[in-house]
Amino acid sequence: MVNNQVSINVFDTILAVQQRQQWLSEYLKEEGERPLTFVGRYKVNTNVHEIVSDIRRTLKLNVDWAQEFKTYTDAVRKLIEQIEEIGVIVVVNGIVGNNTHRRIDAEECRGFVLVDSYVPFLFVNNTDAEAGKMFTLIHELVHVWLGKSAGFDNNKMLPADDPIEKLSDEVAAEFLVPAIAFEKTWQSTHDFNALAKIFKVSTLVIARRALDLRKISRNTFFSWYNNWRREWEERKENSGGGDFYNNQPNRVSRRFAALVERAVRNEQLSYRDAYRMTGLYGDTYHNFINKKL
Repeated sequence: MVNNQVSINVFDTILAVQQRQQWLSEYLKEEGERPLTFVGRYKVNTNVHEIVSDIRRTLKLNVDWAQEFKTYTDAVRKLIEQIEEIGVIVVVNGIVGNNTHRRIDAEECRGFVLVDSYVPFLFVNNTDAEAGKMFTLIHELVHVWLGKSAGFDNNKMLPADDPIEKLSDEVAAEFLVPAIAFEKTWQSTHDFNALAKIFKVSTLVIARRALDLRKISRNTFFSWYNNWRREWEERKENSGGGDFYNNQPNRVSRRFAALVERAVRNEQLSYRDAYRMTGLYGDTYHNFINKKL
């Protein structure tokens, strides 16, 4: 833990996400929705490539899908859209609700997932870099396939001791940086920055992948990592808040907001409860619904 205040911020965020999930899960059951078939589909002893293939197939993404996009942001946006399309709610936020004074430090929590057979909720810390969010998204998504809720704060990308965390890391790495594609690209360049732009992941993921595939030694990796860490600390600074309404689709989730609004229109949910669950009140809620959905 970084400090008590940050710990409280993460805890309160988890509680808020749980409340949304509990309501939506019950709502979907009442609406006659069926459980998602991919939740808990695999066990921890399943082959990495089998899980990777199934996730790609379910998300309708090709092996080299990320290379079709020019920027990390575009690739992350596409990934979130595909994940929400299959029934998983994705919340991307770096603060507690809309309180800019309660920042969630990526050092403590890069993301977490709350697994539910009807509607898993996946949280990604928006204070992390775009390329870092990509790994977190897939790492947490693997937990859905394994049927296990968890949090993610792996800084050095080193193998985890827990079998589930280890498998989640391996699947995420293979999904984002396929070994065959990496081997081929490595023949053309060993530049981590260039490779990161190709695969739309962080240079840290590339460095870790190079180590896993025995392209570099552990000494080389840790030497690079220490330099990377120093440079990252030097350039680390709080990002601007941006436009309030532009942030809400990520903070609330477009899919979640659309389902809340549907329940309101069908008189299955009061506006008061809709305000509470979205964290948007009065005109702010209505402006968001009209502008962003």
